[in-house]
Amino acid sequence: MDFSAFTQRLGQIDARSLSIELAALVGCVALAWAVCRWFGRDQPKDSIWFGERTFDGLLFPLLALLLTDLARRFVLEFQPVLVLRMAVPVFLSLAAIRLFARVLRAVFPTSALIRLVERTISWIAWIAAVLWIVGLLPAVLAELENITLAFGKTRVSLRTILEGVLSAGLVLVIALWIASTIEKRILRTSVTDLSMRKVASNAIRAFLLLIGLLFALSAVGVDLTALSVLGGALGVGLGFGLQKLAANYVSGFVILLERSIRIGDNVKVDGFEGRITDIKTRYTLVRQGNGRESIVPNESLITSRVENLSVSDLKFNITTNIVVGYDSDVAQVQAILCDAAAAQARVLSDPAPVAFLVNFAPDGLEFSLNFWIADPDKGKDNVRSPINIAILEGLRAARIDIPYPQRVLRVESLPPGVSAPETARL
Repeated sequence: MDFSAFTQRLGQIDARSLSIELAALVGCVALAWAVCRWFGRDQPKDSIWFGERTFDGLLFPLLALLLTDLARRFVLEFQPVLVLRMAVPVFLSLAAIRLFARVLRAVFPTSALIRLVERTISWIAWIAAVLWIVGLLPAVLAELENITLAFGKTRVSLRTILEGVLSAGLVLVIALWIASTIEKRILRTSVTDLSMRKVASNAIRAFLLLIGLLFALSAVGVDLTALSVLGGALGVGLGFGLQKLAANYVSGFVILLERSIRIGDNVKVDGFEGRITDIKTRYTLVRQGNGRESIVPNESLITSRVENLSVSDLKFNITTNIVVGYDSDVAQVQAILCDAAAAQARVLSDPAPVAFLVNFAPDGLEFSLNFWIADPDKGKDNVRSPINIAILEGLRAARIDIPYPQRVLRVESLPPGVSAPETARL
């Protein structure tokens, strides 16, 4: 339908036929909303089909599109159709936007780039719908067909390129949707180990994306046998310039398969100690208790020394030192230190806190308090600080001296006429 046909059809519409179309359209939308409302009552908020409010998912525009198209075909038997014909591309564009937006947001919930992709797809879909409604879409497609680009000896039209990009995007989004569904419905219930679930999810997603990309390339007429040359070039590139990148990807799968370290383990890598929050295909995220996060390449976890603090024992030792005067009662000091640690809820009772006299320091007796916690990911300083405060209050209440640093200064000789005490303490 070109633009002149659109204006001609617009002139054939009277008030009665317009009211019939509007009533049919309202009925189709209401029926689609009712079906989504009925079946989406117990669905999760992140459902791709139903969305957060049952009508902002993918199912609502698809049902509205199906019902509207059926109503258009039925009404077309009795009168000219305009409103229902205009509603079809609107619902089709809305369904495409919902598909891309919902799937990409479910697979990449924290990616800022996905928001840009969603807006781009929305603009393209609505522009195509407007061109379809006014009848200019065939003319635009014909113009795109006439614009060709040369790739070596082959010339490809701009329309073919756009259709290929859209087809590839649709196939890849459907592949991501299938991978996400498998992960949520099957892997979360059948695979209890978080690391194995991660490697299975990554493997399924990579496999489906590869299959989807091959189907998309085949659909737009790309000769898949030519990919053998690309594969050889890629192998050479991996062998030279991309070997580090390839090593990190391979190391990521090795870590997930061997389970030498897993998500949730507390590790120490190159002096950085923290809890593993995620294992990506290229790097691993390690977060300290104070919120600092380190990005560690997976190859480093394979080739360098890594201390896994969660493998042998879940108890973590924390020490704090204090110096008291030489005239202090050792047993009383030990009791104050141990009571201060035992009073904290996060400190384990087995093994119990213990205090040792570790050194005869120049300024007094040096004690070391040792206590254990089971949740170092929640922080260490936030449990050490209240214990130190309790120790300080306990020593002050018992009138036990915490000496200042002392030094003895001996004067061997003075100028004539100047006198000084034999010993001066500073």
